[in-house]
Amino acid sequence: MLRLRHLAAAAVVLLAVPVATTIAQDDKSDTYRQLKLFGDVFERVRADYVEQVTDEELIEAAIRGMLADLDPHSSYLNAESFTDMRVQTKGEFGGLGIEVTMENGFVKVVSPIDDTPAFRAGVKAGDLITHLDGDPVLGMTLSDAVKKMRGPVSSDIILTIRREGEDPLEIAITRDIIKIKSVRSRVEGDVGYLRVTTFNEQTTPGIEREIEKINSEIGEKPRGYILDLRNNPGGLLDEAIGVSDAFLHQGEIVSTRGRDTDDSQRFNARQGDIAEGLPLVVLINGGSASASEIVAGALQDHRRAIIMGTPSFGKGSVQTIIPLSGHGAMRLTTARYYTPSGRSIQAKGIDPDILVEPARIETIESRGQRREADLRGALDNGPGTGDDADSAGADGNTANDTPADYQLQRALDLLRGLALFNERMVN
Repeated sequence: MLRLRHLAAAAVVLLAVPVATTIAQDDKSDTYRQLKLFGDVFERVRADYVEQVTDEELIEAAIRGMLADLDPHSSYLNAESFTDMRVQTKGEFGGLGIEVTMENGFVKVVSPIDDTPAFRAGVKAGDLITHLDGDPVLGMTLSDAVKKMRGPVSSDIILTIRREGEDPLEIAITRDIIKIKSVRSRVEGDVGYLRVTTFNEQTTPGIEREIEKINSEIGEKPRGYILDLRNNPGGLLDEAIGVSDAFLHQGEIVSTRGRDTDDSQRFNARQGDIAEGLPLVVLINGGSASASEIVAGALQDHRRAIIMGTPSFGKGSVQTIIPLSGHGAMRLTTARYYTPSGRSIQAKGIDPDILVEPARIETIESRGQRREADLRGALDNGPGTGDDADSAGADGNTANDTPADYQLQRALDLLRGLALFNERMVN
């Protein structure tokens, strides 16, 4: 009986092999037919197109089209573009200073980079670039548009921009060498402010250096820190993990999942919090993308920081740079990012814990209001008190000192409130 079972099993296997082989052969035949179609089109274009085109130009155009049709972030990089990309990740490159993507055939500004020609000229996150020096963007690939925006230092380019709720406008920008100091800091009274403009090879050491600088300037522990990731277009995954790790003691930072489950990766924090547990507020907006969203998502899921501002951009895909020997490289989307709680960032972004829209602060004059001191016969304040206690606000700022950045002011108020609450709980 046992022998019959083995024979039956063998028969099943033998019967299955020809079927699998037939399917594989059919797949190959279909692929060969498609490649033949490509070859036919290639030969016809080379022979009959109105102008002569080189084989290299045709092949590169075919590759660009194949990758660009997959998603907005997969693309072909020729040798020149590949070199520019490697220089950019090191923190210095030539251009206008904007991070861009494609949307409905137009170039969309993800965010301008601080202190660059585009930033100073008034380009904003969300702007749609419709023309470059009068040439329509519609019909260009992203690589073509980026190449046209690059050029010799000190040369000019005119961007025609469509901005929501406004008439089209033209902005003239002078190209320059873009030197990015990815982390800047300053002291806001008793609070440390950290501004991260991009995630390049200098970002994690920059965070560590600037926090030491803040602590030294304040002279003691600050009330807390503000990490400003607004209009930060992202950058290197390793640096996003490094910045998150700087503020987390332990736990997962981010995971990536590709088509093959074996390619999934998880990245975890190491022991140590550079901020020593002090309150942390992270500012984000619609220009915060990719690596910025990884940091905000990790700190939010671990309840290490309060996320404030407006929803982020929603770029939750992983691009792998694959060098092509002698022919540049291709940028291919290979996975999606997930926050520690398992949320996908893609096309959704990070929702802030506290929604704060950009706004202007105006002082409203109070007229005709009477106070206790105005009443006839009111008791005085008593001995041992000064007469000027009400001359300024609790933080020593008068109305004229109010910062123009409303979101930052809200973050400062929140941090100081948290610190005051914690101090009273301890005492």
